[in-house]
Amino acid sequence: MKHQDIPAGLRLCRASRWNQLESDWAAFLELNPAGCRVAEKDGQVIGTVATIRYQDRFSWLAMMLVDPQERRTGIGTQLLSEGLAVLADQRCIRLDATPAGRELYREHGFLDEYSIGRMTRSRGTDTNATASGRARRMSEKDLNGVFERDREIFGADRQYLLRSLFDRSPEYAWVVGEPEAVRGYCFSRPGFLYRQLGPIMADDENIASDLLSQCLLEADETFVIDIPHASLDWLAWVSARGFREERTFVRMYRGENTYPGNPEYLFAVLGPEFG
Repeated sequence: MKHQDIPAGLRLCRASRWNQLESDWAAFLELNPAGCRVAEKDGQVIGTVATIRYQDRFSWLAMMLVDPQERRTGIGTQLLSEGLAVLADQRCIRLDATPAGRELYREHGFLDEYSIGRMTRSRGTDTNATASGRARRMSEKDLNGVFERDREIFGADRQYLLRSLFDRSPEYAWVVGEPEAVRGYCFSRPGFLYRQLGPIMADDENIASDLLSQCLLEADETFVIDIPHASLDWLAWVSARGFREERTFVRMYRGENTYPGNPEYLFAVLGPEFG
């Protein structure tokens, strides 16, 4: 895949009602220029797969898209095989699978890690959220501390992505704690269909709720948040703010999952594209 293929990737996103923008595809090509592939038929792109290498800890596989008219013809299997070949030297590969894709990944040696619920809140919903004042807007001086904490919780360095989120949507970047002692933080990403809230990392649910409340008070948009199914109390709090579960994913891995991070501090993931 090259930059001139991005419009074709966006066409496939729209056909599948996925949320990605041009900037998301550009991030894949920036992070791993040789790690994205397209499938072509008669000179037209009919499928994609993208990969990210998170240092030497693990890699991420995503953007498995096939033109609706070419599905069930083996293209998806070929794309997955190509993505795995690109990452053949990696000790661990991780991904977020839809229920439909999970069985295909299992056939290729992937194991379940934990489930994730996608929750959606429509524009015009009463926020039912109040700000405690503990969260403050993230600034440049907070970033190094946020990046360091994120390495511990996510399991690898992804400061390029977090930096891009901060630059694209600074109004949704919030932090709790001091630069040298970060207790929680959140980011956001604009999209074609909705605004994705996440990642949200926090020491506890109270801090996570403060961060999410600030995001909900920022603007009236359609929001999506991808929540690991870890805490029933957290799910209940989010539901009380007007979010409803739309679909599920399963975080999966293949190989030695030596760096799973600390998911107990993870209240919303960045998204199935990036982890």
